[in-house]
Amino acid sequence: GNHPSLRRMADAGEDNELMGRQIGGRRTQVKNKSAAEVQITAEQMLRESMERGGMDQDFRPPKRVISDNSELAELRLRKRKEYEDTIRRSRTNMGVWAQYALWEASQKEFERARSIFERAVDVDYRNQSIWLKYAEMEMKNRFINHARNVWDRAVTLLPRVDQFWFKFTYMEEMLGNVAGARQIFERWMKWAPGKNAWNTYIKFEVRRRNIPRARSIYERMLITHNELDTYMRFAKFEVKHGKKEYARLVYERALKELQEEAHREELFVAFAKFEEACKEFDRARVIYKYALDNVPKQEAQKLYEMYSAFEKKHGTRETVEDVILSKRRFQYEEEIKSSPLNYDVWFDYIRLEESKGRKDRVREVYERAIANRPPLQEKRFWKRYIFLWINYAVYEELEAKDIERARQVWRACLQLVPHKIFTFSKVWIMAAQFEVRQKELAAARKLLGTALGKCPKEKLFKSYIELELQMVEIDRCRKIYEKYLEFIPDNCKAWVKYAELEASLQELERARAIFEMAVNQPTLDMPEMLWKSYIDFEIKNKAYKQVRSLYDRLLKRTKHVRVWISRAQFEASVNDVKAARKVFEDADEYFKTSDEAGKEERVMLVESWLDFETNYGSNKTVQTVRDRLPRRVKSKRLVKGEDGTDAYWEEYYDYIFPDEDKKQNTFKLLEMARMWKKAKTDE
Repeated sequence: GNHPSLRRMADAGEDNELMGRQIGGRRTQVKNKSAAEVQITAEQMLRESMERGGMDQDFRPPKRVISDNSELAELRLRKRKEYEDTIRRSRTNMGVWAQYALWEASQKEFERARSIFERAVDVDYRNQSIWLKYAEMEMKNRFINHARNVWDRAVTLLPRVDQFWFKFTYMEEMLGNVAGARQIFERWMKWAPGKNAWNTYIKFEVRRRNIPRARSIYERMLITHNELDTYMRFAKFEVKHGKKEYARLVYERALKELQEEAHREELFVAFAKFEEACKEFDRARVIYKYALDNVPKQEAQKLYEMYSAFEKKHGTRETVEDVILSKRRFQYEEEIKSSPLNYDVWFDYIRLEESKGRKDRVREVYERAIANRPPLQEKRFWKRYIFLWINYAVYEELEAKDIERARQVWRACLQLVPHKIFTFSKVWIMAAQFEVRQKELAAARKLLGTALGKCPKEKLFKSYIELELQMVEIDRCRKIYEKYLEFIPDNCKAWVKYAELEASLQELERARAIFEMAVNQPTLDMPEMLWKSYIDFEIKNKAYKQVRSLYDRLLKRTKHVRVWISRAQFEASVNDVKAARKVFEDADEYFKTSDEAGKEERVMLVESWLDFETNYGSNKTVQTVRDRLPRRVKSKRLVKGEDGTDAYWEEYYDYIFPDEDKKQNTFKLLEMARMWKKAKTDE
């Protein structure tokens, strides 16, 4: 034997008795019943058997040879009894019913097989597999009418099971019964099945080369399945069979009947490709453009790519630019959708549309942009937004040449801005300038007057004055200046401009009176500029006595070094060198004795004095002034911290004038004398 335990028993010297009987061509050995030295468990034997692949490879089960009809009848009786017993135990197990029936069919007992199938159907007629096996048994054994009967009953009882209909129609078609297959299809279509059923019917008619009937089936299918996929299949069917005009009608029907549901990328791409294949490039271009305008931007990526490829292949330079424009427009739309208050994107979008010159699209984008009003009434949020209105009005005036529409834009903008909270002078001014360009001076004056009444601002006053000056309306200018100065009485520039206006008209007394009123104001924002303008005005008119009087009045108010230098330079300009030198000497004396004046101012004064003497004096006077120049020395000083404690020492440059140096030397001599006297006293 081949079993490992038998080999071990033989190696140990145990007696083996062979019993001779042939079973299925294999010689068997009988084990010795005595105990072996090495015991083997049943588990080990099973494991070794499994590792070696189970039973021996040359083992064959016994074959039973049936020699007569009685043995066959006995076998059939036993098998039937086994099946019947199994069915009684598990009546609802359709697999047992099917095995039983197919076994009877294998025994050529077809009546019995049919009886078993019928019994199974009575138990569960909804079981699809039993119907399929029943019909397949009839077809396999060429009982065609029986098979038809089975299929007819199946589709009657279970009309929603498409597999029955598929196999029923396929059987009839294979048998060449075209009329019967068509009749079955028509019965099936009455149940309004899925698209696969309709497509199967259409393919059946195509195989029969009955194209008109297939077309009519597509028409009926559109009633049941009025979907985009159905239209596209219908159009491809027409193209395949050479009916391009019919295919075009199908695409157009899809767009008309499905409406917004048809605005999908795949339909427009297929339609455009069809027109391109028909050499209808203009129609294809129109389809692409219509699609880009109606398909949601986030779903049109492939559409843009196809349109770009189409224009590169069949278009001109302008059409290719249109494609690029459409792509950029798509990008701007996406950015606006994510952030509608990003006005920089709106400006770029508007410039893009203006570059193409289509007024309707430009206006549409402008209207959409200005509709995005800032949520808060704070001027910092409106600064970019207000330029949308300005650009819109300028576009209507200069590009669109629609003056009335531009006027409406300006008015709408002025009504929108909350002038009680804040205003934009630029808008009022540009609106007034627009009216001036249209030669509507009354409207321009009314606008600026309304602006000054609602929200007076310096820029508005200046613009209104400039407008009236251009119109040479001097009296109006004077009235506006008066309102201007009532509104901002401390504005030195306004006083100066008003006085300059009167001076330009040779109204010197009026100009002098304006200057006098200005310098007598309690508060001024730039008094030095006002006094300088007043002095320059008197110098220009050669009123030197009045100039000296002004300088005297100014020096009573301020002792600034620049005032002294300016007074001296004035005296020098009128060739009064002694008076100029006297001014420098008085100024130097003031800065020498004043505690408020800094050393830097005195240094500036002496340097200006030296320049004056260099130009107008002698060598002696130049040397005298040069002797007054200070020495520059480096010193240290203690810097206090924030808490008042000593923080650190810092170096700085100081100026030591000659008169200060003499005082310091005198102080040092007195200090040394005091120390000598104290030392003598101690001795």
